[in-house]
Amino acid sequence: MSVQTSHIADALAGDFADRLLGWYDHAARVLPWRIAPHSDAVPDPYRIWLAEVMLQQTTVAAVAGYFARFTERWPTVADLAAADDADVMAAWAGLGYYARARNLLACARAVVADHGGRFPGSEAELRALPGIGDYTAASVAAIAFGRPAIVVDANIERVIARHRLIETPLPLAKREIRAALAPLVPRDRPGDFAQALMDLGATICTPRAPACAICPVMADCRARGRADIDRLPVKPPKKAKPRRHGIAHWIEADGRIWLVRRPGKGMLGGMRALPGGDWINAPLSESGVASVDHGFTHFDLTLTLVRREAPPEVPDAAAEGEWWPISDLDAAGLPTLYRKLVGKMLEKRG
Repeated sequence: MSVQTSHIADALAGDFADRLLGWYDHAARVLPWRIAPHSDAVPDPYRIWLAEVMLQQTTVAAVAGYFARFTERWPTVADLAAADDADVMAAWAGLGYYARARNLLACARAVVADHGGRFPGSEAELRALPGIGDYTAASVAAIAFGRPAIVVDANIERVIARHRLIETPLPLAKREIRAALAPLVPRDRPGDFAQALMDLGATICTPRAPACAICPVMADCRARGRADIDRLPVKPPKKAKPRRHGIAHWIEADGRIWLVRRPGKGMLGGMRALPGGDWINAPLSESGVASVDHGFTHFDLTLTLVRREAPPEVPDAAAEGEWWPISDLDAAGLPTLYRKLVGKMLEKRG
């Protein structure tokens, strides 16, 4: 690249950031984990990290309540590190992708044990913590510590793919998107820059019918005005998901039901659940009193509820379990799959 070309690229990058940040200064979303633009408050790495982990594969609307409850109950990373695993898993119930909750605890404990209860500020050190990948490391480094990191979430991916007209299908396009974004990241306010791109994708450069007319970077957007702008970024064709089948048992006695703790690793690991067997590919011949369909990342599941009489001694001796009052099931922290099945059973009971 010639010196003149380099200067032009630098000017364009600075102009992009200036336009975006100027818009963000008056249009930033108010979020419970965010510091407002130009605020004198100091970002809390714990709150930023917690929010970023919660927001993976989940919407802001779904996360807000969970974030408030978590930070009220465990206001610091040391508080979370000292929490009981079962309490954290129960508090996480309903957010899905439960490996995140297990990694949350592992990461909090590593921060306390290895870093004196303070999050490290570099991307490399953050990536070395349990459960923190490239995106979360970059996001925390930029937003909490002001490091000029390249932050790319789904919203930013969409904005840059459209602005630079990157038509390579995902996931191959990710490298091009990062390369296009890198020279645009300002050394001043990199955290606000990343959050501004997130807000732009969430509120203006939306997946369908983007509001291009009010976009602060529309002037040099290469996809502006294209009839097919909604298809960017180009996604690979969806693969059909296999369907699995399983049985859950309803074991009731004296106004209580028997709940088990699922193994720490694997699907819904560490969560309370109704007892039952493995989930298999073949449809089941056994009929039940209720069933639900539930989608996981890599497969769909049909889970059928079957009544079972409690043996005279300990039911399901192979599983760690407990009798739980039916009237207090909301406090059991059941994952969504089992909450739906229990809800159907309670409806039938009237």
